[in-house]
Amino acid sequence: MTDLNQIKLVLVRKKRTGKWFAEQVGKSNCTVSKWCSNVAQPDLHTLEKIAQLLEVDKRELLMPSELK
Repeated sequence: MTDLNQIKLVLVRKKRTGKWFAEQVGKSNCTVSKWCSNVAQPDLHTLEKIAQLLEVDKRELLMPSELK
């Protein structure tokens, strides 16, 4: 299964923790963990918020890592 989002990689690059991220987006640590492990995906509205918070283009969050 191909990873659908790159949230975890962006968090690592930005030196941000999952706990910090969960607090910023108003979601539980469990939800953020599922996003980071690609078990679940954020909805498009939330993805836009995430992109703004992490200061990246939302396309960067969706692009498969093998295409980068």
